Amino acid sequence: MTLMQLKYAITVAGESSLNEAAKKLFISQPSLSTSIRSLEKEIGIEIFKRSQSGITLTPDGEEFIGYARQVVEQYGLLEMRYIEKANVKKKFSVSMQHYTFAVKAFVEMVKQFGMDEYEFAIHETKTHEVIEDVRNFRSEIGILYLNDFNRKVLTKLFEEYDLEFHELLSCGVYAYLWKGHPLAAEREVSLEDLREYPCLSFEQGEYNSFYFAEEVLSTYQYKRLIKANDRATLLNLMVGLNGYTLCSGIICEELNGSIYCAVRLKSEEKMSIGYLARKGVQISMIGQKYLEEVAKYKDYALA
Repeated sequence: MTLMQLKYAITVAGESSLNEAAKKLFISQPSLSTSIRSLEKEIGIEIFKRSQSGITLTPDGEEFIGYARQVVEQYGLLEMRYIEKANVKKKFSVSMQHYTFAVKAFVEMVKQFGMDEYEFAIHETKTHEVIEDVRNFRSEIGILYLNDFNRKVLTKLFEEYDLEFHELLSCGVYAYLWKGHPLAAEREVSLEDLREYPCLSFEQGEYNSFYFAEEVLSTYQYKRLIKANDRATLLNLMVGLNGYTLCSGIICEELNGSIYCAVRLKSEEKMSIGYLARKGVQISMIGQKYLEEVAKYKDYALA
């Protein structure tokens, strides 16, 4: 297995076509096909599924390409630093469900390290994409939650992907409202109290299973339900329609402003918020610092 073969496989995966990949690589299509076949034979898996309609990655191939990208990227960093003598920025990327406090922790971490020597990336996205990002090395860390309902299913998926979940904080469930909401002044509310108001939920795309929902109590039959795909829209709907979403209760006024509040939900439900990482892979120094910043919100998590 050579570095060139890895680059070939990555290009084919990106183009989903041997012909287009060959053009991009400036080699003949038969030569590219022979190289890919030889690589598959050497490693003992089928990376690509060939058919008359084209070429697609197999499940084994998706995992292999994730590792291949990491190897090629690391080689590129070595080449720039020691051969081209370039000043290469260190990289850190994190993927997360829609948690403002996790974004705030990212902000604080960036302020401490600065952006002269580091290149940062943050992906606030769907649950399944958080998992895939860590699995495929797009992100070093993924921030998400487990509870009694989704734990068994998601933990099984983590094990299949060679990932580990580590709890950072535990909290109860709260209704997140704008302060002009009729129930905003209540100390505690029930789902029945909220019944006439629209529940706001993050869209999960093709992985729209209850187990991938970002909000707890996902199987409850809400009378009114609106799905959105970003946090800004969700906040607008809270104000415009007196909507609510279910959350950890951790408020971050520095980023979202002071017009929102969290009211305790009458429920015994608990959320375990933590980080997902590759099994057996040591967290980088900057990753550890980010996790320290997230863990600071443990004192803000209300039981």
